[in-house]
Amino acid sequence: MSMAPAYPFTLEVDPAGPQSRLTVFFRIILAIPHVIIIGLLGLVAALITLAAWFIILFTGTYPAGMSGFVTNTFHWIARANGYMYLLTGSYPPFAMGPDTSYPVRFGGEGQAEGRNRLTVFFRGIMIIPHSIILYVLQIAAEVVLLISWFAALFTGSVPAGMHNFMVGFQRWTMRYSAYAALLTDQYPPFSLN
Repeated sequence: MSMAPAYPFTLEVDPAGPQSRLTVFFRIILAIPHVIIIGLLGLVAALITLAAWFIILFTGTYPAGMSGFVTNTFHWIARANGYMYLLTGSYPPFAMGPDTSYPVRFGGEGQAEGRNRLTVFFRGIMIIPHSIILYVLQIAAEVVLLISWFAALFTGSVPAGMHNFMVGFQRWTMRYSAYAALLTDQYPPFSLN
């Protein structure tokens, strides 16, 4: 029996642990600096992705510096989202690139060579099924986040089942984002795992 190859981008999150009720209460305010920074980094990454779309179509390669910037932006986004979605109580560092000591870790490297120009050309169409499903899951995730927020306020931790759902949602979102940002030609799985 052969197994499908692992997806080239991953999101690892430590199990649910205790969190400070005070920081849970003020989480959205505490996250504002990260929201501003990842908003700006996301804008730059979107412009790089647009430029990369043309470069890949004409040359068949994704320049390493451009790919590295987008990947490093995703490291920051994953940590900030992990904090905002109550996956950890540890305040995220203000840094691009990997941080193996943080409880939320994005992993993977962009595919530079051997790009499939056809799938890159139609990438905007190819992501539509994921966009629709993730839209519905986003609504569920917001409801779970609200319930988790109240649970963490009263008990000091997020229930394991809710934590696991939020991890799965974030994992799917990060795989989708890496594919949409042209970092890989491997189509993302329809899975929370």
